[in-house]
Amino acid sequence: MEGQRAVTWPLPWSTSATSSYADVQVNSLESSMQSIAVRTAVDLIASMTSELPLDVYSGTGENRRKVATPSYLEDPAGDGHGREDWLYMAIESWLLRGNLYGDILAESRFDFPTQVDLHHPDKVSARMDDGKVIWSVNGERVPDGRMWHRRVNPVPGTLLGLSPVTAHAADLGLTLTLTRFGKQYFSDGGLPGAVLTNDEKEINDPKVAQGIKERFMASVRGSREPAVMGKGWKYTPIPINPEESQFLESRGFTAAECARIFGPGIAELLGYTQQGSSLTYANVSDRSVHLLVYALGKWLRRADRLLSAMLPRPQVARLNRDALLETTTLARYQAHASALQNRWKVINEVRRDEDMPPVEWGNQPNGGTTPSDPGGPSQ
Repeated sequence: MEGQRAVTWPLPWSTSATSSYADVQVNSLESSMQSIAVRTAVDLIASMTSELPLDVYSGTGENRRKVATPSYLEDPAGDGHGREDWLYMAIESWLLRGNLYGDILAESRFDFPTQVDLHHPDKVSARMDDGKVIWSVNGERVPDGRMWHRRVNPVPGTLLGLSPVTAHAADLGLTLTLTRFGKQYFSDGGLPGAVLTNDEKEINDPKVAQGIKERFMASVRGSREPAVMGKGWKYTPIPINPEESQFLESRGFTAAECARIFGPGIAELLGYTQQGSSLTYANVSDRSVHLLVYALGKWLRRADRLLSAMLPRPQVARLNRDALLETTTLARYQAHASALQNRWKVINEVRRDEDMPPVEWGNQPNGGTTPSDPGGPSQ
């Protein structure tokens, strides 16, 4: 599909500054990302998923072994930006739209895709024709066999996955409305910045009042010099309470709800807490485990299946979860010691995890000793 790629990200607010603050549309990917909570939650999940190392395995059970990662999986789009960018866009599309669309540019001789260029989800549409799905991008029909569609949040009886943004449009629209209201409040002036009054003379003529204001503004604008006023004039600035104008408490509540769209614990991890919340983390490791189990787990498994679909059977792709559970040096060494003592890792595996070169005696459990042997490897 040539000519469909935009160069920059469109910004709806910059083109609709004159619209009402309540006129908030969440039916485009860019609009929903104007919410800081949504943008941060999506970036957290997409970044942590896409940056994990990838391993490829062949076989199952006892015959399972690690194999070299095919070169095309290092850059699935073939555009030079790498797997990390490609996977980030895939997760982002799932999180915001519930669907992933791609243009299959190359296939192997076994009919699995080896190069897929991802589409902006809001530019893709589908219709049914005699039981056959007809895909279009920007109104242009996609040739049969070229569309790569993977959905999340499936709903019975529907082709497309449910969009979390659409499902929670009310909560998201509220937080965007509050943000836009605050922006326009300060830009347009919900109240005048100050009042200029005269205690001795009544100003009834609008032209006279305008002239006085213009003369006063001309004397103070662009300079820090004091203004000189005649008899009876008083200048009174009007302070603005940011908490009242921005509805900070309301915004905090709605931001937390928006973050929770993308998984349990995401709001708390990002610092959005509600009064009365008792969720705490004993340490960084506990927080990482909570994030992995309750929020990231399903996205990592979906990413595994997505990448595995680009491999020949029985090969499978698996993102390395251990890289997520980064701990202190002491905790990591304690885990290594436990693995060695219980003989489910060997010295060279531990050394590889610590970016150290292998040793000659390091491929045997306990370095060639038995659990009861107090000695070390033979010299």
